[in-house]
This record gives sequence, structure tokens and C-alpha cells, in this order.
Amino acid sequence: MTLTIAGLQHEGVAGDVDANLAIVAAAARDAAARGAQMLVTPEMFVTGYNIGERLAPLATPDLADRIATIASAEGIAIVAGLPEPVSGGGIANALVMIDRDGRELLRYRKTHLFGALDRSLFVPGDSLPATVELHGVRLSVLICYDVEFPETVRAAALDGADAVIVPTAQMEPYAHIAERLIPVRAWESQTHVVYVNRVGAEGDLSYVGRSSIASPDGTTLAALGPHDTGLLIATIDPETTRRARQENPYLHDRRTDLY
Repeated sequence: MTLTIAGLQHEGVAGDVDANLAIVAAAARDAAARGAQMLVTPEMFVTGYNIGERLAPLATPDLADRIATIASAEGIAIVAGLPEPVSGGGIANALVMIDRDGRELLRYRKTHLFGALDRSLFVPGDSLPATVELHGVRLSVLICYDVEFPETVRAAALDGADAVIVPTAQMEPYAHIAERLIPVRAWESQTHVVYVNRVGAEGDLSYVGRSSIASPDGTTLAALGPHDTGLLIATIDPETTRRARQENPYLHDRRTDLY
């Protein structure tokens, strides 16, 4: 079995949930028509990311249900970045993974908060995600800054992930993360990395685009430029992951007695 994933690189509409959900629905329809079985949005795409005080009123519990409605209507699994109200107060920078029938497979809260912006808006998650299986492909997730720590991707790989899906809102001056670090993360842990970013500007942030899907051998299967809007599509094949781990046995050869 394989899984064809489409990543949506888009600027979204800051603070307009209805507009952003309409963009997701149109992208889901397009992705399904092009043979994709999953659509991935950027980080916090449902509401916007850098929207300050406008965020709290938009962080409602029904957002995941609205994504599920789109997934079942269009017949495609969706990973969507959105805010999640936290019991006891605060908002998490979160994502949900919904299958094509509208069932929630996974929910994850960003564990590594980036700088003053993240810390002013969000409370951190306290656990890394489980690995789930879809169409015979094992998947894990991270959000933006999480992927910049090698331990997070390594943990997913050790849990058997064929692909780590990473909605992001990567901004200037960090284009080198998208260009250089993502293929390295894929190579060093022999797993696919699906990195889906924003474009355009939001508040004082200018996003760098450059979404990509990297293979376990470090090559790029699909990519978009710094200003492109649209879908990138590639197929995740567990056999590719298995072969990469045979040819480059980092996971097997680790000296865990030393570190």
C-alpha cells in the first residue's frame, strides 16, 4: 500500500475561518481529483497564525468538526492546523488528522514553542504524538519548530513512521530551514518529511513558502517555490522507507549506550 499526499501552500485569510475553510474545501476537491488521498494545510491555517488578540474568540471546539465535514464530503483525509482550547485556560497550537470518512485519527499540540510570538499566544503540548496507520502507511506529525529538533523526527522514526507530516508557518529569515534542514531530517532518520508552509505576509511576518516532500534518501519528491500558491503532491511508499533503512542503517547502528 502507498499513500499519496497533497500539501497546500497558501497565504490564507488572516482571522477569517469561513474563508480559510472554503480554501481547504476547494483544495481537498482538487487534491482528490488529482489522486491524492490526504491533504495537509499549513500551521494554524484555519484561523491564521500571527493574528494576536483576534485568535482567542476563533479558537472554538467545533473547528475540528468542520474539517471532518470537509474530509467526508470530498472523500479525502485531511491534516489541518488550528487552535485548540485547553482545559484550564489557554490555547494550543494544534492539528487534527481526519480520515476520508470524517473520523478523527490523531490530535497533536505543538510541543516546542518558537520565540515570543508562540509563547504569547499558546500553551505548549506535553507529549509527542502517537504513530497512526492509514492505507498501510505509518504516519506521525509535528508542527513547525518541532521539526528543527532532531530528536522529534528520530522518535517518530523509531516508532516506525514512514512519514512525518509537518504543517508550518516558517518566516524570514529562516528559508534555510525549508531548503536545507528538511532533507537532512529525512536522511538522518530515514523517513519521509512532508513540510507544508505558508506564503505571503501576515502581520509583521513574511513567510518563505518552499514547501517540500523529502524522501528518506534526502532527495526532494515535490516542492514549491517561495511565492507559489497551490498543491505539491507525492506518494509515500513504505517500501522506500524500508529500503532506505537497510542502505543507511543509522537507526540500527546508534550507540545508545553512549548517549
